Amino acid sequence: MNYPKIPLAQTVIQLFKAKNVSQIVISPGSRNAPLTVGFTNDPFFKCYSIVDERCAAFFALGIAQQIKQPVAVLCTSGSALLNYYPAISEAFYSDIPLIVLSADRPKHLIGIGDGQTINQKDVFENHILHSANLKLDLKDEHKIPEKEELPILKSIEGKLERFLGFQQGIQAYNEEEINIAINKARLKKGPVHINVPFDEPLYETTTKLEVKPKVTELEIKRRKFENFELESCVNDWNDATKKMILVGANPPNDIEQRWLDDLALDDSVLVLTETTSNIHHIDFFPSIDKLIAPLTDDQLKQLQPDILITLGGLIVSKKVKAFLRAYQPKQHWHVDENKALNTFFCLEKHIEVTPNQFFTEFSPRITHFVKSEYRPFWDDIKWKRNLKHAEYLKNAPFTDLKVFDTVLKSIPEHSILQLGNSSAIRYTQLFDLLQSIEVFCNRGTSGIDGCTSTAIGCAVSSKKQTVFITGDLSFFYDSNALWNNYIPNNFRIIIVNNQGGGIFRILPGHKNTSNFDTYFETKHNLTAKHLSKMFDFDYLEAHTEKQLKIKLKTFYEASEYPKILEIFTPRTINDEVLHNYFEFIK
Repeated sequence: MNYPKIPLAQTVIQLFKAKNVSQIVISPGSRNAPLTVGFTNDPFFKCYSIVDERCAAFFALGIAQQIKQPVAVLCTSGSALLNYYPAISEAFYSDIPLIVLSADRPKHLIGIGDGQTINQKDVFENHILHSANLKLDLKDEHKIPEKEELPILKSIEGKLERFLGFQQGIQAYNEEEINIAINKARLKKGPVHINVPFDEPLYETTTKLEVKPKVTELEIKRRKFENFELESCVNDWNDATKKMILVGANPPNDIEQRWLDDLALDDSVLVLTETTSNIHHIDFFPSIDKLIAPLTDDQLKQLQPDILITLGGLIVSKKVKAFLRAYQPKQHWHVDENKALNTFFCLEKHIEVTPNQFFTEFSPRITHFVKSEYRPFWDDIKWKRNLKHAEYLKNAPFTDLKVFDTVLKSIPEHSILQLGNSSAIRYTQLFDLLQSIEVFCNRGTSGIDGCTSTAIGCAVSSKKQTVFITGDLSFFYDSNALWNNYIPNNFRIIIVNNQGGGIFRILPGHKNTSNFDTYFETKHNLTAKHLSKMFDFDYLEAHTEKQLKIKLKTFYEASEYPKILEIFTPRTINDEVLHNYFEFIK
C-alpha cells in the first residue's frame, strides 16, 4: 500500500483509522495532497470528492447526522477553509460530530505574501470544541532563513523551534492533539478543527509507515443524577398541577417509548412536540403553533405551567418562545448531557444527564395520577383546532399552505424527511406526520445555506428514501449541492417556488413596494428546470392542485435518476391565506 512520505500525514491517517473515523469528504487541492493520497489509497476509508467546500461540509454534516459518528472534511489551505464555517456553526449548535482537517503552509511562509495563505490558527474559535494546531515535522521543514535574511525576531523564533522542539517532542504533541480532537468530537458531539502544516514536496509516497502513533482511548464519564437533586425535582413535580414538557430537535428513537407512555398517563402533564422532535403519542400536542397562535391572554395564562421541562435541541416555534417568555413557569429544567440554553430567561436547573437516564431515575418516583384539569382542558382545545384545521384546508385556495397539506400526506412511510429552513419548516409544523417518518432540519443556526447539501449527505448514508422539501431561495442558494456524484436514484427534492422569500411576506413589513420586492422578498422568475437537466435529475412541475396530485402519484416510485418536483404557488396571497387560517381556527 502507498502511504504519504510525510510523517505528520501518516500520523493523522493512522489515528483516524485507529479511532474508526472512516468517512472522509475531500475537496480537491494541492496543499492537502499528503492526506488525500493517504486516505484514498487505504480501503478502510470511504472517500467522497466534493469540489465546493461549503457544500462538502454540509454534505459531511448530513452523513454525520445519520450515522451519529464523526465525519471528516478535508481541504487545502487559504480561503477554502473559510467556506466550511456555515456547516461548522450548524454542527456546533446542533451537536453533530464534524472533524475539519485543513492543510496549511509552514509557519515561516505565513504573513509574508505567499499565495493561498491566511491565518488558519484558531480561525473557528467561537464555534468549535477544540482547535488542534499541529506542528511541522522538523525533518521535512525548509531550512530556516538566516538572521540576515529575516528580521531578528523571526530568525530567533525559527531557531528556538528547531532547538527546543525536536522531532520526538513534536510527534508526541501532534499525537496528543489529534487524539484530543477526535475524542472531543465523539464525546461532546460537535465540530473540531485539526490544522495540519505541510511543506513541499507534497506528493511523495512510500510503502512503509515511519511512525506508530499512540492512541488515547476515549474515556466516557457519565454524570449521575445526584440523590439530593433528584429528591428536590420529585417533590416539586408531585406538588405541581400544571406541568409542561417541550421537546425540540431530537434524533429518532432517542427517548425510550415507555417513558413517553408514562407521561401520557398524567392529566397534569402537557407534552408539546415539534416536528423535529421525532416523538409521537396520541395524547401529546404536536403542531404547537396551531394550538397557541389563536389564544387570548386569559387562555395563555391558563396554559402557563408551574414546571417546564425542555428536552432536545433548538425550538422552531416563535409562538411558543414568545408565550413562555411572557408567561414564564415557576421552574424551568433542561435535561441534556452538555448544553442548557436559557431560551425563556428563567432556567433554574440544568440536569446534565441523558433524557433516558433522567426518566429511569425520575419516573418511578413521581406520582402519575395527579388530580388536574390541565391536560383535559387543552385536549378539548386540540380536538376543536383539528376540526377547524381540516375544514379550512378543505376549501383553501392553491397556495403554500395547501401545497404542504397535499405534499406531507404523500410522503411514503418509513422515509426520511429533510426540511429546508424558513417557511418550509414553519409550514410543516402545522401538520401531523406519520410516526414512521424521521424528520430533520438544520435548526442549529437556521440558515438556508446548506440544506440541500445536508439532505444529500443524509440520502447517501441511509438505506431509507430521503425526501427533501425546500423553498425556492434556499434551493437556488445551495444549487452547487447537486454537483455531486453520489446522489442515490431514490432521492427526491420538492421545491415550493413562490418566486421569492415568502417568509418575509408573513413577517411584519411594508409589502408590495419596490424596496420590499428587491431587498427583502427578492422577487425572481427562476426555475429548476435547466439545473435538473445539467445535473441529471428527472424534472416535474405543477401549477395547480390537480397537477400536483397527479405528479405525486408516481413521484416516489423507483427511477433511473433522482427527481425534482417544482411546485409553483401564487406569490402575493400566501401570507393572506396563512393569516386567515389562524383567524379561522380560533
